[in-house]
Amino acid sequence: MPDMSPVLPGAEPFYHDGGPVGALLCHGFTGSPRTLRPWAEYLAGAGLTVSLPRLPGHGTTWQDLGTTGWQDWYGEADRAFGELSGKCSQTFVLGLSMGACLALRLAETHGGAVSGLVVVNPSLAADTRLFLLAPVLKRVLRSMPGISSDIKKPGVSEGGYDRVPVRAAATLPGLWRVTGRHLREVTQPVLVYRSAVDHVVGPASMKVLRAALPAAEVRACPDSYHVATLDNDAREIFAGSLEFIRAHSAVSSEAGERGEAGKEV
Repeated sequence: MPDMSPVLPGAEPFYHDGGPVGALLCHGFTGSPRTLRPWAEYLAGAGLTVSLPRLPGHGTTWQDLGTTGWQDWYGEADRAFGELSGKCSQTFVLGLSMGACLALRLAETHGGAVSGLVVVNPSLAADTRLFLLAPVLKRVLRSMPGISSDIKKPGVSEGGYDRVPVRAAATLPGLWRVTGRHLREVTQPVLVYRSAVDHVVGPASMKVLRAALPAAEVRACPDSYHVATLDNDAREIFAGSLEFIRAHSAVSSEAGERGEAGKEV
């Protein structure tokens, strides 16, 4: 179902046509492209082809979000991945929170078409009883208090919803389950950023990820909360993700062998 409300300023999707290496960025639940826009622009500035779609129901009103579910969000991420991978020789997928779960699901579904993943504070499990009870609560509650702008840096907001539609939240366990069941099938290189303090995603998600993907590299974000892509450690995430993409990019490797390391990735 298309969104009924206009897109909020700053929540528009972002696309940059760059070099042969692509990066797809997936934002989180109740957020919008605004959460990842600086990251997307940083990668675009480095010469990558970058796609940051707006997931259905996001960046408008929480009432719009209440008419959608995880299959709608994954469907848009999958569509954007297909479009990007059709233009690029290699495609990497990056995501924050629920967007990180979508990124991992894309890797499970598309296999070798995904060259690598960078995930920030991935959401892979119900860290609170609220989400476990959501399938029941949706029958009696329309919304609950929002979870946006968990940011340590003063004066920064992600512009997310101040209410969470329970009906949409009740679909998240389905995404966690299907992703968790196939997580061991992810063979691509994975770089994980995890905030020292996160008031949205608790330790259960990292336990799921570490158990299934013990080879994943985990880097700490010591000075950030959940929305680390807008927080004090954002520049380290941006630079580290670009370094990771270059390290796992055949295009970059070939350029280096020819003594052309300064070329666009």
